[in-house]
Amino acid sequence: MKYKSYNIRNIDEIKQLSRLSKSQRHDIDIVARVLPFKTNNYVVDELINWDHYEDDPIFVLNFPQRGMLTEDHYNQVSELVQSGADRATLSQHIYSIRMELNPHPAGQREFNIPILNGEKVHGMQHKYRETVLFFPSQGQTCHAFCTFCFRWPQFTGINELRFAMKQADLLVEYIRRNPGVTDVLFTGGDPMVMSAGILGGYINTLLEARLPNLRNIRIGTKSLAFWPYRYLTDNDSVDILNLFKKVTDSGKHLAFMAHFSHPAELKTTAVQEAIGKVMETGAKIRTQSPILNHINADPFIWAEMWKKQVSLGLIPYYMFVPRDTGARHFFILPLYRSFEIYRNAYRQVSGICRTVRGPSMSASPGKIQIVGTAKIHGEKVFVLRFLQGRNPEWVGKPFFAVYNEKAQWLTDLKPAFGRSEFFYSEEFRNMLKIKEDSMKMYRDELNSKFDISPDNIK
Repeated sequence: MKYKSYNIRNIDEIKQLSRLSKSQRHDIDIVARVLPFKTNNYVVDELINWDHYEDDPIFVLNFPQRGMLTEDHYNQVSELVQSGADRATLSQHIYSIRMELNPHPAGQREFNIPILNGEKVHGMQHKYRETVLFFPSQGQTCHAFCTFCFRWPQFTGINELRFAMKQADLLVEYIRRNPGVTDVLFTGGDPMVMSAGILGGYINTLLEARLPNLRNIRIGTKSLAFWPYRYLTDNDSVDILNLFKKVTDSGKHLAFMAHFSHPAELKTTAVQEAIGKVMETGAKIRTQSPILNHINADPFIWAEMWKKQVSLGLIPYYMFVPRDTGARHFFILPLYRSFEIYRNAYRQVSGICRTVRGPSMSASPGKIQIVGTAKIHGEKVFVLRFLQGRNPEWVGKPFFAVYNEKAQWLTDLKPAFGRSEFFYSEEFRNMLKIKEDSMKMYRDELNSKFDISPDNIK
């Protein structure tokens, strides 16, 4: 099967959209001017049930819906389009709206970018001791875009909102200087849009460096769900599989961090064959997804998905709470409801499905799991713990927040039992201050070195 993508410019080539009303087509056009839209022939022809498209989870996962913008934002763009506003005016308003959507949540730009030789390395993130995220510049797109995507700024064409890097040598140097790093996560976008040659250039550089601390190479990808033919019929599908085999033969663990958001993505012959091909290379496939209103906010959907994943040899890994960015208001559930769905799904599956952890928030201090609710000394509380933390000492420590049915994110929670802050809060503030101070010190030092005032000219 040959890959064909669709975006807002050639959307009229999707024959199935003739089923939509004029107002529905207008909604897609307006929302897609703010949030990125891209789909492909596999998603359109094999995953969506067009007889019931309005309620189809993959349709909502892939095609912009009016509710994904606030009414105010929607009306602003719609009125400008209908009034025939010029391109510059429209672009300025859209940029302003995007800046209101928290394009880089959880301190990604401020505190996750590592420093090498005194300079920020903008194509990488290093939040947790063991894992470095690497954003190859050629992998800053996907086979299709998820409407919930928390990295949507990568696809908007605004360069200052993108993470991207070409230099694998810098990655090697950074890992060598940070012996606590054991994992590299290739992410994006989707690294699997790259050719086997380009991806192989990055991976071979890592393997040839013989870094003793590097044990695991991870690839974060939606390709199995949205373009399984990447491993079946693409021109370099055999080369890609051989590259994976080279990694596992080298003694490194190759972890596929596969994004599956609904059981429908696991049911085609193509995806099942592709899963088999990847696993034959020795790679392990772990699965993850946010819990999403309008798509998978049902314990029976999650239980079915985990069972199907395990039957195919996959390892359920994470259920996430959607990050506070983009169209989050459309997808988000209260934290108590996310936990109820997780618990009721977890109860339905056998022990080998219970490798999954959730619901988890990837917040600024770390990955925080809602373990449950409890009543302690007469006070109803959320029980929380770190699955990952900026300080590894935080991991696994239980802590408590006042039960709040309206809470949707960590910042909506208050410490229980009358405490003024959570156990990690003071240390976390100090970490951020140290990071800010170190960068200021470096900038001041750099400026002094290049002082060209008359007194310094020899």
